[in-house]
Amino acid sequence: MALKSVFDSSVIRAEFDKAGINNRFIPLIWKYVIQNPDCNWEDIPSLPSSAYTLLRAKFKASTSVVHSVFQSNDGVTTKLLIKLQNGAFVESVIMRYDSSLGKLNGKPRPGGPRSTLCVSSQVGCKMGCTFCATGTMGFKNNLSSGEIVEQLVHASRLSTIRNIVFMGMGEPLNNYSSLVDAIRVMTASPFQISPRKITVSTVGIIHAINKLHNDVPNLNLAVSLHAPVQDIRCQIMPAARAFPLEKLMNALQEYQKKSQQKIFIEYIMLDGVNDEEQHAHQLGKLLEAFQVVVNLIPFNPIGSLSQFITSTNQKVTRFQKILRDIYDIRTTVRKEMGQDISGACGQLVVNLPDKRSISNAAPLTDIEDIRRQ
Repeated sequence: MALKSVFDSSVIRAEFDKAGINNRFIPLIWKYVIQNPDCNWEDIPSLPSSAYTLLRAKFKASTSVVHSVFQSNDGVTTKLLIKLQNGAFVESVIMRYDSSLGKLNGKPRPGGPRSTLCVSSQVGCKMGCTFCATGTMGFKNNLSSGEIVEQLVHASRLSTIRNIVFMGMGEPLNNYSSLVDAIRVMTASPFQISPRKITVSTVGIIHAINKLHNDVPNLNLAVSLHAPVQDIRCQIMPAARAFPLEKLMNALQEYQKKSQQKIFIEYIMLDGVNDEEQHAHQLGKLLEAFQVVVNLIPFNPIGSLSQFITSTNQKVTRFQKILRDIYDIRTTVRKEMGQDISGACGQLVVNLPDKRSISNAAPLTDIEDIRRQ
């Protein structure tokens, strides 16, 4: 029987309860493991003797290992290829930003350099989005909550992580219980990442959106909308057939009413598919009753697998101008990072690109920094 990750919160808590061990020791164990990756259980000080016995019998300090680290020529992006206990691989991406860039309410921003980690929630994905490399893998399996948290543990040894975005491999809301359990660990001691610094991206799993705020409040929700009408969504996102746009928008309206937070709308720009002026007007009308930030994403090529080309800069600029000027919708254009190591949006698929060296590039600003503007 395979040993469980010590970061599988629900499992270790249940085992400790069964053995009559106080759960207050669990964060202490996590902290020691983070600081001492090669430790033995006996190295952890001041635990009850029964805890050592239980840890040896049922848990591993890490069920995954970093197989490869790829550095982008942009100087600010690092991709981790992580091997899981079952032999499968997932990818995580560290993106370094400067939160002092730009202005907030007309004044210079507070803050400075920090890192965001893009986390995977599944091996592969069953959503089948036609513009996304991960979808070409098909669905392999869900990650446990411990395997999700271990991505943060590995990344934290390379960079201080302040923000988490569930925008890696997989549809997070299709692995709901592990997602919620992992977020609860990330926001608790010793990680203590603010839920306001965590973003969960979804294609629009309506039943999960309906309960997300109650289970893990104060998160950022990002919705991969990618088209303003149902028929285009279904063409490029086959899973959208199960989540009609009207019902999705009703769910988002209810989510926003409960959370009182802006929703991020992700919109990939596909030339001749969803980037015409009429689409901008349709999107503006669809979203005008919401408090949103629309993030226009240049399409990232996925080699011979791609049936699309990215929109021209002129089209993207015109699309953004319509949303901003006519519908007064906050709209940004995502600065892509890590394309040369297949670490940009839509490019995560398990492969082994050539290792790259870091060059000196300026830090970037991050969409999470405009959350309350």
